[in-house]
Amino acid sequence: MNSPHILVIEDDTRSAQSLEKLLRSQGFVVTLCHRGDDGLERAKSGEFNLVITDLRLPGLDGLELIRQIHVEKPRLPMVLMTAFGTTETAIEATKFGAFEYILKPFDVAEMLEVVKRAVASSRLMSERVELGAASDKPTAQAIIGNSRAMQSVYKEIGRVAGTSATVLIRGETGTGKELVARAIYQHSDRAGKPFIAVNCAAIPETLLESELFGHERGAFTGADQRRIGRFEQAQGGTLFLDEIGDMTAFTQAKLLRVLQEKIIQRVGGKESIPVDVRIIAATHRDLEQAITEKHFREDLYYRLGSVVIKLPPLRERTEDIPALAEYFLRRFREELKLADASIQPAGLSWLQDQRWPETFGGLRT
Repeated sequence: MNSPHILVIEDDTRSAQSLEKLLRSQGFVVTLCHRGDDGLERAKSGEFNLVITDLRLPGLDGLELIRQIHVEKPRLPMVLMTAFGTTETAIEATKFGAFEYILKPFDVAEMLEVVKRAVASSRLMSERVELGAASDKPTAQAIIGNSRAMQSVYKEIGRVAGTSATVLIRGETGTGKELVARAIYQHSDRAGKPFIAVNCAAIPETLLESELFGHERGAFTGADQRRIGRFEQAQGGTLFLDEIGDMTAFTQAKLLRVLQEKIIQRVGGKESIPVDVRIIAATHRDLEQAITEKHFREDLYYRLGSVVIKLPPLRERTEDIPALAEYFLRRFREELKLADASIQPAGLSWLQDQRWPETFGGLRT
């Protein structure tokens, strides 16, 4: 897989070279520009996974640069960095399409975390999800299988993709819930807008509210500047909330309000901010049992589940195993340079006879 390509637009030569060295040390390919107008032309003509730009630039300032790039390439994440940070700058940068906003001098760990998130977001938006059969490219993202159960899934994706309905994807771990969410997004009328994914189980509950809704400066210890949350990052696009069954009751209540009123409030803030975001949620948990045990809100469950797509586990569609096996053979033949790797009919029969417990979902993830 090719290394992500980052365009850095910074007029201070020493700062630009320092950032270039940092990014290259992490395996990224870096292109440098020192003027805003040159950076705009590079961004429009080249293939990049991320743009990092300073605010004050000769030729074209960072805000106008972000605005123009976003018009041309709305799926390209952009990070604005500046030593002259103001509340207005943060708001304007986000309105114009910035993925994130960082003050200089930046913390190295924070910068790398933002870069990794932005590059991951770029990948999720740009890599097409193939449905039904393995792509000619074995590294492609694909949902494999043409069984009756999977045909029903594809039909549901087709029915819901063109609507604005909230979707709840249910299935065991490994069944490909994120891939289905991306397929819905890619076939929707929001495909030209952001797709932002949040794993609710991977973020500590003390930070999840801030991650989703953002926070104001001074909202809590360590909040030394305003941060834009994932809802604002996804404005006009799609927000994928994975493992929503792990969300705390407090955050569930705030999410319910967003679904009902289409507004958010940053942590520590009083301003009501309108948001236009489509929600796709996913969980492997038994939400009905969670409701009975008072761990999940029933009203949120019905708000999220206007459309429910259930993904079958592999043990319920063993007829797809030959296609899955062929997909993985093709992929690892290329990665491991094993041109003669193959699987015998007896091997396929053995695989189809297995129980395939919940650890193994069966979709390409």
